[in-house]
Amino acid sequence: MNVELVPWDDPEAAALRSGQRREIAERYGTPDSEPGTPPSAADIAVFAVVRDGADRAVGCGGLRDLGEGAGEVKRMYVLPEHRGSGAAAVLLNALEEWARDRGWKCLRLETGDRQPDAVRFYTRSGYTPVPAFGAYADSPGSLCFERTL
Repeated sequence: MNVELVPWDDPEAAALRSGQRREIAERYGTPDSEPGTPPSAADIAVFAVVRDGADRAVGCGGLRDLGEGAGEVKRMYVLPEHRGSGAAAVLLNALEEWARDRGWKCLRLETGDRQPDAVRFYTRSGYTPVPAFGAYADSPGSLCFERTL
C-alpha cells in the first residue's frame, strides 16, 4: 500500500468522502451529523488517499491546521471491504509524519459514540481521550482524542 497526497477536489478523494458521509448518515440517522465546520479545500492543510496493491484508492484522510502546533484529523475513511487490511494505519502514519515534518506537536480528532470501530482504531494507534474541543464541546455523542507526535 502507498499513500498519495492529492488535492481536495481529486475525484477519487471526493468519492471516498461521499462514501464516508453516507456511512455516517446511516449510523446516525441524519444526513448531516457534522458538529463543526465541515472541512473544505480552504481549510484542509493536506489530503491523502491510500492505494492498495492494485493502485485503487481504498481510503482517505486529511489534516486541518488548528494553530499553535496542533492539527485535526478529518474525513478519515477506509472502504468497508478494505478494513482490517492495514490501510487505515498506513494512512494515519503518513498523516502523522506529514504533521511532524511541519513541526506540529499533536493531532486531535473527533469521532462519534456510534463508531466503536473508529474508537478502537484510534486508541490502538496511540490516541487518548481528551475533553471535547472547539465546535465539539457542546455536541452530545462527540468523542475526542489526541496524540502527541
